[in-house]
Amino acid sequence: MINCTLKPSPEPSNTEALAGIVVAALKGYGVEVDVVRAVDLNIAPGVETDMGKGDEWPGVHEKLLAAKILVIASPTWVGRPSSVAQRVLERMDAMISETDEDGRPVAYNRVAGVVVTGNEDGAHHVISEIDGALGDIGYTIPGQAWTYWHLGPGPGPNYLDEQRGHDWAASTGRAMASSLFHTAQALAAHPVPAPPS
Repeated sequence: MINCTLKPSPEPSNTEALAGIVVAALKGYGVEVDVVRAVDLNIAPGVETDMGKGDEWPGVHEKLLAAKILVIASPTWVGRPSSVAQRVLERMDAMISETDEDGRPVAYNRVAGVVVTGNEDGAHHVISEIDGALGDIGYTIPGQAWTYWHLGPGPGPNYLDEQRGHDWAASTGRAMASSLFHTAQALAAHPVPAPPS
C-alpha cells in the first residue's frame, strides 16, 4: 500500500486510517502487507525508475515488482488526487516500458485498487484518475476495488475526527480487499500473456 497523504510521519493520516481497514482485511486472507508513506521519502520528479543520486523511488519500485496487489491511498485536494499521488503515478510511468522475461509489461498479472478520503464530493473522480493511470501502466483493476470516505461538499471534519460514514467505508473496504485478493488468485492461476506483436 502506498499512502499518498501530504502529512509526514508521525502525524496521523486520515487516509492511512481508512486504508488500514483494507490492509487488515487483506491480512485476514493471509496477504503480507507493506505500507509505504511516500511523503516520507525523497521521490524525485520524473518518469524514470531511477532519477539518480538521493532518489528513493528505486526502493519503492522493487516493492512494486515484489507485490501482486497494490493499493494507492490518496486524500482529495481541490477535487483531485494529492500531489504526492501524482508524483507516485508519474514515477510508475516508467513501468509501462519495462517487461519481464516473457515480454509482458511488469505490471501485468498484478491487481490494484484505490482508497480516497476528503471533505468534498470528488472521491469518484479521484478513484477514476488513479484507476485510469494504473490501468495504463498494466495493472488489472477488479470491479469495486475502491473505498472512500467524505461528508459531502464543503469543509468538514476529518475521517479520524468523525464517526459518520465509517461503517459504509469499512464495509466497502472489506469488499475491496476480497475483490483484490480473489482476482490476484485468478491471475496467478491463469496469467495474462504478453501482448500480441
